[in-house]
Amino acid sequence: MRTSAPAGAPDSDGMWEATAALPDQVALGAATAAEVAAAGGLPPAEGLTGVIAIGMGGSGIGNDVLAAIASPLLPLPVVVGKDYELPAFVGPSTLVFASSFSGNTEETLAAASEAVRRGAPLVVVTGGGRLADLARSADAPVIPVDRTIPHPRAAIGAMSVAPLVVLEVLGLLPGAIGMVDAAVAQLTARRDEILAAGHDSLAAVVARRIGRTIPLVYGGGALGRVGALRWKCQVNENPKVPAFSAAQPELCHNEVTGWGQLGDATRQLFTVVDLRHDFEHPQVARRFTLVDDLIDEVVARIIEVRAAGEGPLAQLFDLILIGDYVALHLSAQEGLDPGPIPVLVELKDALATT
Repeated sequence: MRTSAPAGAPDSDGMWEATAALPDQVALGAATAAEVAAAGGLPPAEGLTGVIAIGMGGSGIGNDVLAAIASPLLPLPVVVGKDYELPAFVGPSTLVFASSFSGNTEETLAAASEAVRRGAPLVVVTGGGRLADLARSADAPVIPVDRTIPHPRAAIGAMSVAPLVVLEVLGLLPGAIGMVDAAVAQLTARRDEILAAGHDSLAAVVARRIGRTIPLVYGGGALGRVGALRWKCQVNENPKVPAFSAAQPELCHNEVTGWGQLGDATRQLFTVVDLRHDFEHPQVARRFTLVDDLIDEVVARIIEVRAAGEGPLAQLFDLILIGDYVALHLSAQEGLDPGPIPVLVELKDALATT
């Protein structure tokens, strides 16, 4: 099966191959985290009162996966931080995960440095950089991420599963490694299915149906919310086009009212993609049907994508992989190189200028 970009599609950074390697990346990321945990240095679980996971962009999306999976099961609250500052509650009894693929993300460095100053136990997931240096100076464990991965967003597997494995080793999240194994199995099956089908795959068909409209991705509950966010970000960064996401049931309390006007414009612009999974609340499932009926005439089309796999992590990663391939196919349709993100580089350079 061909894992590289379709013939004629630009891919200077190897994003197609990196996407095909996601099952192996998840497996390796879990094994690496287990090895680091076995070497010692993790804080004791006793006395912990909360968990915060800090990170931005393609690195930080792994923390959203962590929260979606761990929050329903963990006996401690799990918070995701995406800012320079830490919440006031963070202190010596708060376990802090700091994730940065490059190790030089300024927001993550600022928050992690503050965590160290407050005496919070720190676990770092990174490819190196100043964040790794900070961790070593604080005697905090570092879970390394393969820096040959072309971009942070392509490292979602390793960035996501490392904290889950650490939490199981600490005795806080039993069964996490089993969930990772199930995710690897589903990712492998979905990857092979997509590659074998080529232009007739689910991802390719969804990309053609989206075409040059703007995708609005709806998810259900915590799992669907993260899946929809991932789709949105991948469409932003790979084909470089607008995309938006929202989640049930919250969108039924606000966003749905916004379809009451401008239907002549919105039906030309927007395609709604419903991401469905087996762990939705029954009322959330009903809301999808009701909302689809309400907005069907004011959007270009509504596409449903349903997850497969054993367990919530497997189904979330299934949605993620489908969306990653949809974004790649959207790039190929426009003849765009999915890897380079020059506007983000320009922004970082501008921020670094004093």
